[in-house]
Amino acid sequence: MDPERWQRISPLLDALFELEPQARELRLAQLRDEDPALAEELQTLITLDESHEDFLSEPLVAPLAGLRAGGEVGPYRLERLLGEGGMGQVWLAARADGLYQRRVALKLLRPGLADSNLRVRFSRERQILARLAHPHIARLLDAGMSTDGLPYLALEYVEGEPITDYCRNHQLPLEQRLRMFHQICDAVSHAHANLIVHRDLKPSNILVTPSGDVRLLDFGIAKLLDSEAPMVEQTRTGVRAFTLHYAAPEQVRGEPVTTMTDVYALGVVLFELLTDTKPYRLKRQTDAEWEEAILAADPQHPSHTLLRRAEDAGADVHALRRHARMLAGDLDNIVLKTLSKRPEQRYPSVEALALDLSRYEAGRPVQARPQSMGYRFGKYLRRHRWSLATGTLVAVVLSAALAIVAWQARQAVAEAGRAQAMQDFMVGVFESARGTPEGQALDLRGLLDDSLDRGNRELARQPRARAELLGVIARLRIGLGDYREALVLLNRQAVALESAPDVPVSLQLESLTQRGQALRLLGEARQCIGLMQPALATARREQAQLPPQVSEFYSQLGRCRRDNGERQGARQLFERSLTLRRDDRDEVGTVENLIDLANLQADAGQSGAALQGYQQARIQLRQKVGERHALMVEIGSRMASLRQGLGQTDAAERSASDAFALALEVYGAQHPATLSLRRQLAALHIEQGRYSQAETELREAIALQQRRVSAGGSDPGEIRRGAGELGRLQRQLGLVTWERGDSATALASMQRAVTLARQHDDVPRLADALFDQARLLHASGRDRTALKAVTEARELRLEELGPRHPLVGDTDRLLGQIELSLGQHDQGMAHLAQAVTLTRSGYGSTHPNTREAELALARAQALDGDDGALTRLDALAGLSHGDLDLRRTAWRAQAYAAQLRCHGPDRDPAMARLDALHEQLLSEQPDGGAIPREVAAIMRGCG
Repeated sequence: MDPERWQRISPLLDALFELEPQARELRLAQLRDEDPALAEELQTLITLDESHEDFLSEPLVAPLAGLRAGGEVGPYRLERLLGEGGMGQVWLAARADGLYQRRVALKLLRPGLADSNLRVRFSRERQILARLAHPHIARLLDAGMSTDGLPYLALEYVEGEPITDYCRNHQLPLEQRLRMFHQICDAVSHAHANLIVHRDLKPSNILVTPSGDVRLLDFGIAKLLDSEAPMVEQTRTGVRAFTLHYAAPEQVRGEPVTTMTDVYALGVVLFELLTDTKPYRLKRQTDAEWEEAILAADPQHPSHTLLRRAEDAGADVHALRRHARMLAGDLDNIVLKTLSKRPEQRYPSVEALALDLSRYEAGRPVQARPQSMGYRFGKYLRRHRWSLATGTLVAVVLSAALAIVAWQARQAVAEAGRAQAMQDFMVGVFESARGTPEGQALDLRGLLDDSLDRGNRELARQPRARAELLGVIARLRIGLGDYREALVLLNRQAVALESAPDVPVSLQLESLTQRGQALRLLGEARQCIGLMQPALATARREQAQLPPQVSEFYSQLGRCRRDNGERQGARQLFERSLTLRRDDRDEVGTVENLIDLANLQADAGQSGAALQGYQQARIQLRQKVGERHALMVEIGSRMASLRQGLGQTDAAERSASDAFALALEVYGAQHPATLSLRRQLAALHIEQGRYSQAETELREAIALQQRRVSAGGSDPGEIRRGAGELGRLQRQLGLVTWERGDSATALASMQRAVTLARQHDDVPRLADALFDQARLLHASGRDRTALKAVTEARELRLEELGPRHPLVGDTDRLLGQIELSLGQHDQGMAHLAQAVTLTRSGYGSTHPNTREAELALARAQALDGDDGALTRLDALAGLSHGDLDLRRTAWRAQAYAAQLRCHGPDRDPAMARLDALHEQLLSEQPDGGAIPREVAAIMRGCG
């Protein structure tokens, strides 16, 4: 068959092999109508393959036969078979003539792979091969032909395992894998310096000894076997002069090899060391498919390979994602450069590859990436991370540097002097970090404050640059979570811009947008709208000329409207922004708006659609930007909230855990987003009944929040906000420690929450803290003290919210329960009835708080002898699905109904129900809790 005909048949044959037999017959029938001769040839090949499955497996060179331990090949005695491959067999052997005692790895080549001149060529090349004296190279010691014509090669014997197996079996971290790869590079570089190209670098030729040293095998063999006679090649199975999976495109094409051929093979080995897989995703893994991939397909990014594996993984998903983040960026680019199809686009030498890896390890810019200012600035900051307190600082400083680069790019040529002044100023600010002693954290906030004074001096003649500096530092402050300080700076910027001449519209919009963002983050959505709304007409007018600024303006105004409950207006702004950003190919901005729209769907209760929106945003962010991005934190947190609401607690916990780990890396421990995720994780652990973990998270959050409050400055609003957040954490800790049975700690935490709210005159939080304090006091039997607390909470809520608010209904429920415990029957029953009325009208009939009020009233009525109330308890006991609050209501309803029946004729089924409930709680509440304790007490009371 001529090559042209085979090129026509080969892809059709591959496609037919992919089909099931019935589908294959249908396809052949179609081909018979189009080209009968072609279809007949295809049918013949398929039949041949089915009837002689091994017809292509027979080697084109003779097999090795008659070899056994104790036999001799030349001057060597065979001891045991070490392995067998396409080129032949490898035996552990020793000199039979006693010339030396060292064992060797004797590679016995199949007849046809070398001619009778092998020993002559070995003698001719001996001096070159002898120069391969390197600690990481196993030497080629001898070569020749046995008396019966069997070619052999004697190599230094190395006891070890392939480097990929060694790294995987020992679970070596990235740093150690790269250290071993440097040893490989040293060895290959040494060989190249002696004019020897390996041509067949692969893990099985790179062994690691038990002591952890790398040794390369088979150096010089390809050169030795390279006689003028063409080498036998078998393209499907059998022998090649190289191993296909590690072959460079020029080898596959049959072109001359160079040192850059080894560079390519090293790239494949490095890819495998980083990912435990090979660079190409293939369906059938045939040689033809491999050749096509090597010649034409783009290799995968190592980080993307791990992310895809993480989507299918189980327990290792978090580790895979962390590893992918480590590879993303520089290591991806280094590997892809080594795997370039054209040799001239690879590293020019192995030394250049090793040097770029060393740059990566030292935190310096690598040659595999474009050397932009933003990239080099970011590498400088990471290189001096000893002077930065947390990953927060690296992230926000880098974002500021990138903002400066983008800002410079937007300026007209006439403004180059101002742009250079701004750049020089910022570089000078961060170069001053070198004055911080090693090991001591840099006070970035102090550095930013100092930079303002420096800006007044160095940018005195650049008034617009000074105003822009205020905006850059404000953006950094927002990145640190210092929203109040950022707003102060932005207000100063607004004043400065009013007096500056010829302020461009772009800068005016940027300033307004950042001020609106700071106000929104401080909870002042109405003020944000009041500030930004008047500029909406200007933004619309400028959107064709200034898409980045206008889209950001639309987005921030939309978020303020959403926070203010104006969902439709917010949607219109988000959609306008999304259109602009897609047209402008703003990948990050597009993802932001996808999140914004999903948030609106979540607000409207469209959980399924919202989850799809977040998934779309996550996929796009991962593909276009990368996994390690701050937006991944928000996506993870939002998805966790939705999944929690859908009762998917375990999935919610995984989403929140991933987001929390990334928030620690990107923002640092004290950032508001990280603290919020820590609280979210604690709430999920509570829902899972894992109170010990929840307590750990809350105590850490309290410690961090206390430090944040202490360092928060003198602004009254910020102090009040910080204290309010600290009080909320203390309340959560009180409830968790109560669940764990530690009533003393629980009441102490709740008292701290009450005290904080009183000190800062925070009426809503004081009412909440008093309510929870009354709950714990009532549960511990201190009803008179509980009555005082709940009465004050009710008065505060009445004054703040009015008599019809459902929160007043919640308070009435607790008040009624306490009154009943104190023997105040009529007042208690009245308050319970009022609680049901208020919660039904305010929350709705299916809300957990409404069900809780109904449970309290039904139990009280049943204790009064109301048979209908017992039926209502049974109905509430059937609410076993939904969120934790509904399940808790159902558990208590089951226990109370059984308690009422356990002393009557229905005792046996009642006790069976209590036993079943007790077993269920043991599995769903692994750390115990208040309800399991209450159920146990009821069981004891029932006898």
